[in-house]
Amino acid sequence: MLNNWLSILRTHRLIGVIRSNDLNIGKKKAHALAKGGVRLIEITWNSYQADSLISSLREELPHCYIGTGTILSQDDLVRSIDAGVQFCFSPHYDFNLLQLAHQWKIPLIPGAFSPTEIMTAFNGGAKVVKVFPISSLGGVNYIKNIRAPLPHIPLIPTGGVTMDNAMDYIKAGSIAVGLSTDLFPEKLMFDDNWDIMVQRIQQIQQQLVNMNN
Repeated sequence: MLNNWLSILRTHRLIGVIRSNDLNIGKKKAHALAKGGVRLIEITWNSYQADSLISSLREELPHCYIGTGTILSQDDLVRSIDAGVQFCFSPHYDFNLLQLAHQWKIPLIPGAFSPTEIMTAFNGGAKVVKVFPISSLGGVNYIKNIRAPLPHIPLIPTGGVTMDNAMDYIKAGSIAVGLSTDLFPEKLMFDDNWDIMVQRIQQIQQQLVNMNN
């Protein structure tokens, strides 16, 4: 997985991020993503019973890559690996955390804010760097500005990417994007309208994949 990580990201482009306080809702969101064609699914580690959810999804969605996010410590990482994760995200850069993940051949994508943080993470061994929270940094223009002096560093913007601007981030040079809240609108969740959510997810996933052609 670690050696193929960049290729997997370029192929699929979209990481569906799930943060849920309810195990059943978390499963429903994951299955909606899978039905919509999303193959990269991230369960944040601070979700309710994240380890159980990850273990279940590894069995229920064998055609998807199931990862986790909000990994803050080595204990978090080890427990998530025991649960079966195939990739990890953290909101920060920690050299020891990164090295431990790579020992297990698990891609770990650290979060960074400034050019210095991005360079530090990349030089420390990160294959990809999460730019987070992108909404606080200026959005698409920030990615364009960062890519100018640092075109060799693969970037994944998260924390403010929407259905409307996801393609713009890829056009600006991002290797992939992380989407969360906008994939599951509150109104559709309240109405239990999963079919419409699947249609919306399918549309954005296909748009992003088509950009590879």
